Amino acid sequence: MADLKATIEEQIKNSHVLIYSKSTCPFCIRVKKLFSVQYVSFTAVELDTLDNASQYQDNLEQISGQRTVPNVFINGKHIGGCDAVVRLYSTGELAKLLVKGTQEKDPFNKDHTYDYDLIVIGGGSGGLACSKEAASQGARVACLDYVKPTPLDTQWGLGGTCVNVGCVPKKLMHQAALLGHAIEDAKQYGWEVSGDVGHKWSTLVEAVQAHIGSLNWGYRVALRDKNVKYINGLGSFQDAHTIKHINKRGKEAVITAARIVVAVGGRPRYPDIPGAREYCITSDDLFSMPTSPGKTLVIGASYVALECAGFLAGIGFDVTCMVRSILLRGFDQQMAEMAGEWMAEHKVKFQRKCVPTKVELIEKGGDGKPQRLRVEYKNNETGQVSSEEFNTVMLAVGRDPDTKLLGLDKAGVELSKSGHISAVYEQTKVPHIYAIGDVLQSKQELTPVAIQAGKLLAKRLFGGGSSYTDHVNVATTVFTPLEFGTIGLAEEDAETIFGKQNIEVYHSYFTPLEFTVAKRGDNSCYGKLICNKADNERVVGFHVLSPNSGEITQGYDIAIRMGATKDDFDATIGIHPTCSENFTTLYVTKSSGADVKTAGC
Repeated sequence: MADLKATIEEQIKNSHVLIYSKSTCPFCIRVKKLFSVQYVSFTAVELDTLDNASQYQDNLEQISGQRTVPNVFINGKHIGGCDAVVRLYSTGELAKLLVKGTQEKDPFNKDHTYDYDLIVIGGGSGGLACSKEAASQGARVACLDYVKPTPLDTQWGLGGTCVNVGCVPKKLMHQAALLGHAIEDAKQYGWEVSGDVGHKWSTLVEAVQAHIGSLNWGYRVALRDKNVKYINGLGSFQDAHTIKHINKRGKEAVITAARIVVAVGGRPRYPDIPGAREYCITSDDLFSMPTSPGKTLVIGASYVALECAGFLAGIGFDVTCMVRSILLRGFDQQMAEMAGEWMAEHKVKFQRKCVPTKVELIEKGGDGKPQRLRVEYKNNETGQVSSEEFNTVMLAVGRDPDTKLLGLDKAGVELSKSGHISAVYEQTKVPHIYAIGDVLQSKQELTPVAIQAGKLLAKRLFGGGSSYTDHVNVATTVFTPLEFGTIGLAEEDAETIFGKQNIEVYHSYFTPLEFTVAKRGDNSCYGKLICNKADNERVVGFHVLSPNSGEITQGYDIAIRMGATKDDFDATIGIHPTCSENFTTLYVTKSSGADVKTAGC
């Protein structure tokens, strides 16, 4: 018993968030979900899987005065059970507890013999933000960036995924598809569009790549202006303070730093099936394809998959999306299915419950002829095996952190099985080594989050700052053909955390005024507010499916972060006629079962 008590005390002492739990306990499930939706890493000790569970609980009662589960500790402090954690979350106190005492002191001190005060490995949005901010605070900074070519030899410049093969080209191609719809709408508004209107893929790609090229150059200039040493080399740890880098010509060099930040991001995952790497593209390849993709199969149901399938279909290609299970895992599932339904009504074909088993080349293509690929796939429900021909097969089945070649083990930094880095507010267990962005375990893979984290980390390290990145209620938008904006909790997550009886959902369908003349369909858009009845109907989830959802969602995020209630939304006067104003007039609840279809404006 004494040994077990010492083991438990050591677990409590060394854990950021520690939950003594039982895997089937509904209250334990609620607490774990609450930390998950806040993107807080936690350690769960599942007592029902242990032979000495009763002894564990006896010792926990001696240590904390609580025998029941969940039994939660944060930074070594006993918090309590489910009710205590939910109460702290509702009042905003939980976020303060999570931050307090999490970062080991690492004062800025230039009196060292290292080459730099800071080395940042990775030239994406987060790495660049961290490098520039650190330099502006007086630190000597080197930023390493190296793009490993895709299996199809696609490469790009400085700026990382978002700028080169992510958010920026995606939004531009989304806009190209919207313009195609606008041309059709224009006829209803009196514009005489004569003849067939076609789309030239090469023109779009050239324009997108020209813009990206200007951004690449701008980042180089910005680093130079901030006195950041830019090194175009593949970096890897030799020890906890030493980085070796290799350039494209194979030349090696070694540099050292007092502090090191890992910001290498992630790369698309390839399924383990014949032909995947040989013949398939990913989002790393799509935006610079010199030839039209033609008939395209998009494999996956992530936001990358749906966004790319959506704009390709909008541009005019024959597009099929192959989905293994659900759409947009991790998002509100009602909204995800509605986004998918809109896509299915607008030229995207879906193969549900299917997985690819083989991709083979039938005809290579060239001289103006597209390649031909045969995809063999299996229906997971029926077991039936089928095949179909496509010109392009795009994989969008997830992303993996690009950490395999970093040699982090030489620095004492452990990786998860997936290759992610565990860190508490960007600081790893090696106090002077940090990580930001998509390499972090259990954090949002969003560019603005990485930028914010990089800036605040640099200010804490070199400018005396004390602010940390808040991962709660981060607004985001999926740029499907009908955009899906979201803040806070999915409806199913809110029910899990607060209990279904404590949740009220206000919702409504609506029709954008610009859709009426264009005859786009009545009640094609939808919005809902998820409110916690036990907390004065504080809004804990905001979801909208409409044009310009990104612009709508960004503004409301400030209100929700400040604790807005349903009464606050009701007291807000809307701008008429807009889609956003619908959130100021919601009155129908899901629990009432009343009709939410609208007629007129």
